[in-house]
Amino acid sequence: MARDKIYLEEEFPSPLLQLWHNFKVTPVVMIGFSCFIFLTILALFAPFITPYTSVENHLDFLLLPPAWHEDGNVSFLLGTDNLGRDMLSRLMHGTSLTFGLSFVVVLISLGIGVVIGSVSALTSGIKSSFLNHFLDVILSIPSLLLAIVIVAILGPGLSNTLWAIIIVLIPQFVHITRNVVTQEFRKDYVLASRLDGASSFRILYHSVFPNILEKLISQATLAQSAAILDIAALGFLGLGAQIPMAEWGAMLKNGIDLFYIAPWTVYLPGLAILFAVVATNLVGEGMRHALKISKEA
Repeated sequence: MARDKIYLEEEFPSPLLQLWHNFKVTPVVMIGFSCFIFLTILALFAPFITPYTSVENHLDFLLLPPAWHEDGNVSFLLGTDNLGRDMLSRLMHGTSLTFGLSFVVVLISLGIGVVIGSVSALTSGIKSSFLNHFLDVILSIPSLLLAIVIVAILGPGLSNTLWAIIIVLIPQFVHITRNVVTQEFRKDYVLASRLDGASSFRILYHSVFPNILEKLISQATLAQSAAILDIAALGFLGLGAQIPMAEWGAMLKNGIDLFYIAPWTVYLPGLAILFAVVATNLVGEGMRHALKISKEA
């Protein structure tokens, strides 16, 4: 016969679960999160669901306006550019290049930055002081300016642009990781683990990382919005993605001379950049608000 539970056990949610409960309270944040998920899915599956390829020319439909215009064609929902390429297909492919690659860039920067920042937090003396001052100098330089300098050294191209942005973002993650790890190592639970004979790396992996994961995720969302703008800005300046790649910044540059003739070739990629940045920033702000509530609780 099964025995009923006599004692009621209080269940405490994990830090990530508690963060999610605080995060989903705000409706605007959830809208931004839904848009963020939509962009992520589109970035993954865009090559398979676009009606045309990003470079397919339709010479009979040059500079065709969007379908809701009286001169539009429903076969090209958002119109075409000066080479007859479908704007909808190019914008969807551009999601993979601008938004999708920004996600990859942030993940690589996060991994490298967390490793360097954690090792830095466990060291002291001249090495730690030198790294701290070096990071302060790097962080004082605007990220876009530093990325332009690096691309100018490496040469134009999308791959060099991505490496430049990775190099620019790494100091941010090193700085935040070093600060939060240093703060956690001053707390009592770390002292209790040390008294039990645990090594610094064991404490870092099993005790500290679970408590700082949400802060790193919050910083990653903010860094991704900066990465989106940097990729698009370098593409607009001709230092990033090159013709005929359907990157949003390069599309904006390609259509800027046609603004008075075909304004949709400019405002559509511009709105796509704005949409991605706003959605990412909403997720980042929601994370910071959720972290603040968790601290107050």
